[in-house]
Amino acid sequence: MTTQTVLTTNQDLDPKALREAFGVFPSGVVAVAAEVDGQRVGLAASSFTSVSLVPPLVSFSIANTSKTWPDLRRARHLGVTILADHHGDVCRQLAGPVESRFDGIAVSITSDEAVTLDEGLARFDCTIHDEVVAGDHTIVLLRLHAVDAGLGSPLVFHRSGFGRMEVAV
Repeated sequence: MTTQTVLTTNQDLDPKALREAFGVFPSGVVAVAAEVDGQRVGLAASSFTSVSLVPPLVSFSIANTSKTWPDLRRARHLGVTILADHHGDVCRQLAGPVESRFDGIAVSITSDEAVTLDEGLARFDCTIHDEVVAGDHTIVLLRLHAVDAGLGSPLVFHRSGFGRMEVAV
């Protein structure tokens, strides 16, 4: 026997309850980074998704309160790296103190100053195509200019923690 909860409209959609509900949906994690004014600037995002093949677009969402995004969005190009399952500590580091976000992390920097992590599963060189304010976040659409993809398993963010994805062979 299945018990069903009736969903009613006009609920008090408490942010804590929403965060818990959103957290049941697993997502991959990316690093978004660039060199801006001679400094490496970057962040981790769990809202990355492909958008379009023609033109080649991807997106991620950033909180409107982000202190990193105003600097990062000034970059000529942005690097996006899909993090591998062993990057849990790297992800935490990218969410930590700004001055040490890239300490000990092997990166590559393009001539247009896009920064990507050398051990990422896939790396993209992008420019900002558009930004759409959506509530307390901004959806950033990125135009792809180069791609490099490898093998491995992605870092998975689920219920506020990191895990691995089991791949059927």
